[in-house]
Amino acid sequence: MDLPVRIETKYIKKSSPSINVYYPIVTNLPHPAVEKKINADIIHALNKLLIEQGFYSEHLVEMVGTYEIKTNESGVLSLSLTVYSFTGGAHGLTIIKSLTFDVKTGKQYALNDLFKPDSNYVNVLSEMIEKKMVEWDVPLLEDFTQIRSDQDFYIADHSLVIYFQVYEWTPYVYGFPYFPITIKDIEGIIQEGGILEKMIPF
Repeated sequence: MDLPVRIETKYIKKSSPSINVYYPIVTNLPHPAVEKKINADIIHALNKLLIEQGFYSEHLVEMVGTYEIKTNESGVLSLSLTVYSFTGGAHGLTIIKSLTFDVKTGKQYALNDLFKPDSNYVNVLSEMIEKKMVEWDVPLLEDFTQIRSDQDFYIADHSLVIYFQVYEWTPYVYGFPYFPITIKDIEGIIQEGGILEKMIPF
């Protein structure tokens, strides 16, 4: 089994407005070009998130950024960047962006990269999620139709976790709806030799 990659924490801090953002970078990878690519992708995603959350806004009061490593094994790194900001109003807003990499090649995976071509993965996953929504009595803003082809996801505990942003399908008070799908249950449609296959327990 491939060993976990080394993660270091970096941060951005300002006092006025109050900004405390922590984010990860990978270090000590055997191939410097791969390490540079992964870190560039993390920084790019973080910068996009910070701008979206009002980093340069004159109305920004507070911003807090954190991260979580979801998977760091078998040559797969899956992580989530979380940024909360308050710019006035009734409450602040949090956005989560997840990134998943093959640490040997530096490739960052979108959801469609995980599945066989013509696998109809959007319908398959949407049906599984809809069943969970009913079973868990998830409050919806409108009737659920299906996930986006580039829906947010991360990999954790031998599961593919599909999630939605606040307000995407549910009210603010519900937070982030997460739907773990055991990789073994979708084994028939995942890309052969892909990173989900590495996560199937034997």
